[in-house]
Amino acid sequence: MQDEARKPVIEFERVALAFEEKVVLEGISFFLERGETKIVLGATGSGKSLLLKLTMGLLKPDSGRIFVLGEEITRLSEEEMFPIRQKIGMVFQEGALFDSLTVGENVGSVFERVSEISHEESERRAREALSFVGLEHTFDLFPSEISGGMRRRVAIARAIVSQPEVVLYDSPTAGLDPITATRIMTLIVKQRDMRQVSSLLVTHRVQDAWRMALSYYDPVQNKLLPTTGNGSRHDTRTRFLVLRDGEIAFHGSLRELGAEPDPYVQKFLT
Repeated sequence: MQDEARKPVIEFERVALAFEEKVVLEGISFFLERGETKIVLGATGSGKSLLLKLTMGLLKPDSGRIFVLGEEITRLSEEEMFPIRQKIGMVFQEGALFDSLTVGENVGSVFERVSEISHEESERRAREALSFVGLEHTFDLFPSEISGGMRRRVAIARAIVSQPEVVLYDSPTAGLDPITATRIMTLIVKQRDMRQVSSLLVTHRVQDAWRMALSYYDPVQNKLLPTTGNGSRHDTRTRFLVLRDGEIAFHGSLRELGAEPDPYVQKFLT
């Protein structure tokens, strides 16, 4: 029997999805290894965010199979998906916080249906997650009382509060100014390097992709450093998936991406 630690945490097998007559994904096959980061690139409408919704079981494919943490989820009900979703963190576009809840309540809401987690433990973990993103002081504030960039950081805290095995990011820096976007990407790399989680990251910002692939987090200096330098090299275990019209146009390493002659793929390098 294959060692559990060596099994992919996410695997798509010939997945297809259509809305009425429009095919949006066709023949999608790929896997995400444990501890790996997969960056999903593609033009608007190419199907990037749909991969995340399928992984969460929010959509069901028309054909093909999807495995998450070793379990096939293709036909699972909402109730059956719940324990699997507890092991997945999700950062939605724009953060998707609940306006009527405080920041602390938003982060702790992950534990609402987990009876073994007490209110006190939920609050402790929420404060710990907010501390990780540098926002513990916002615990009692409402989302309307903090900036857009801070709301995005709260969303990251909510995604990691349950210490998930997999984190999914849907355009986490969309609409942010360059300084705030850099801060968000620093947090994502920090999460990757300090907790060794597996990540699937959808983005339209090429600079974010390069930062993930070519930087690592140094906890001593509390900042990102280049992966090469001083005779050493840090392996970020980052690979790329490029979608075109619902199909995979490229899947491989940064080095392979740079050597890919396809003009569509090449435009993501500029």
